[in-house]
Amino acid sequence: MLKGIRCETAKCPMERQWRNMPPGMHAWRRGRGSAYGLRLREKQKVKRYYGLFEKQFRRVFNQAARTTGRTGEILLSLLERRLDNVVCKLGFAMSRKSARVMIVHGHVHVNDRKVDRPSYAVREGDRVSIKPSERSRKMVRELLSSDAAGGVQPWLQLDAQNLIGTVVALPTRDDVQIPVEEQLIVELCSR
Repeated sequence: MLKGIRCETAKCPMERQWRNMPPGMHAWRRGRGSAYGLRLREKQKVKRYYGLFEKQFRRVFNQAARTTGRTGEILLSLLERRLDNVVCKLGFAMSRKSARVMIVHGHVHVNDRKVDRPSYAVREGDRVSIKPSERSRKMVRELLSSDAAGGVQPWLQLDAQNLIGTVVALPTRDDVQIPVEEQLIVELCSR
């Protein structure tokens, strides 16, 4: 939009009128969020963090609800055990999205067998490795050499020379790094 010379000073009518207000007709009139909205926001946070659709999330939640124990902790453990998440945590991929692409394209093997499903749930003792082709290994080696993200989580073990990651133990609630209250998700989904 073209502005006049006056808009370069503090007297600009466009800037002064809307200076510290968010967009919308009733700028600051938002009230406190409802209890439902709070629970929904927590669920959406987890879905977006792990890159899931609603149907996938429901399936994982139903699996966690059938298992004995604390449903919220089991839900986060199941989500943390997804293959795309494990590949990302091992440093084989930059993000979960790129890990999904690597898995679907066949660059990732679990226990020396090609797995092309990002939702595959790894178990304790599984070995996640990269396809033995030079192209796949070169791509991952570059990522691991340029990785500034420190180490791997305690439930995973990485052999950077051979590009093999091992699931030493199942993830617990302490291993989940996102700030989320899983009890609110359980309350929302079990209605």
